[in-house]
Amino acid sequence: MKAKERDELLQALKTRFEKHMPRHKGIAWADVQARLDAKPAALASLQAMEASGGEPDVIARDKSGALTFCDCVPESPAGRRSTCYDKAARDARKEHKPQSSAQEMADEMGIALLTEEQYRALQTLGEFDRKTSSWVATPPEMRKLGGALFCDRRYGQVFTYHNGVESYYAARGFRGTLQV
Repeated sequence: MKAKERDELLQALKTRFEKHMPRHKGIAWADVQARLDAKPAALASLQAMEASGGEPDVIARDKSGALTFCDCVPESPAGRRSTCYDKAARDARKEHKPQSSAQEMADEMGIALLTEEQYRALQTLGEFDRKTSSWVATPPEMRKLGGALFCDRRYGQVFTYHNGVESYYAARGFRGTLQV
């Protein structure tokens, strides 16, 4: 990443961080900057999250000090929609194959799909996916049977649903998380 791109990304992250302080109570930007300086490879993943419309922001810090970045854009990131769940599902489609899958894109970006638990925790920080939905990490047993989970917020509630892994919709994408 070029210095100018790095500086622009850090400024965007800092501006978002300062605008949404309730998402990360007790965490100072100096702490975030220090973590990013210590792990510069994370910037490539954050840049990919940003470039695909995710608006990544810090939402937690664990006991070890690691920070959790998550896509905090109000609707599922626009650059990550119209995907089926994973590569095997995409390959299994006979026609109208999507260009990619949620899992493939997450792997390329160096991030992880949110779990259902993480998705529900994110929803305590704001209202997300009121018009869209997001694939979430699916238990292997369910995936083996051809199903996958997705979540959204409707009628003031967070819902978890299932679909066949091969399905994809223009309004369904995925949210990712990154530990730094």
